Amino acid sequence: MTYSNLQIFIVELIGTFGLVIAATVSVVYDGRFGQILGPIGNALVHFVGISIMIFVFGKYSMAHFNPAITIGFFISGYIEAKKIPLYFVAQAIGGILGSLFVKQVVGNYGNLGLNFPNYQYSIPFFYGVEILATIFLMGGILIVVSKKKLPMAIISTIISGIIALDVFFLSPISGASMNPIRSIAPALLSGTLDDLWLYLTAPFIGSAIVALIYRKKFYKNLVSNSSV
Repeated sequence: MTYSNLQIFIVELIGTFGLVIAATVSVVYDGRFGQILGPIGNALVHFVGISIMIFVFGKYSMAHFNPAITIGFFISGYIEAKKIPLYFVAQAIGGILGSLFVKQVVGNYGNLGLNFPNYQYSIPFFYGVEILATIFLMGGILIVVSKKKLPMAIISTIISGIIALDVFFLSPISGASMNPIRSIAPALLSGTLDDLWLYLTAPFIGSAIVALIYRKKFYKNLVSNSSV
């Protein structure tokens, strides 16, 4: 079923709003109340919040909620170039609103859930880890969307599970954003822009690598498998 640009715009905005809340609220909560949730709680909040967003909105827009994933879907042949601005604008608005919501409801703590790499590691290493985290995410997404009639509950569980595992294992190294908007929103509102270079580049590289491989190997199946 084909959905209108307006429908796609609305669900991408709401979905990105929800994703940014899910990805940052536990960090802000811990910053306010003293690490009550911790790494496991943070990963679980990612899992629950993002799985809900994908389950509810996936059938309308393929649940990008992430500019790097949008580019990956474009390269792999799932969306047209003319749709990219539609997704990007909706994601930008949703992301900023998500961070504003967290700031107003929970408070201005923990730099609003800002991503940052661990400079105890070398730049090439944590840069590579951020690329790898996005490779895992984009790879999982393309695998599940290529399966016809896979239930949305399973799709949302797999994708949110990958994100939660990336966050749990890789965020101590690279921040495990995998999503430029998820990083930009709290960075802008907290005024801390130092590490944005990492999250504005590495996720796009990771998603592009996977999408190029997918397009080369599975191009013949793209038309018939063009929706979640």
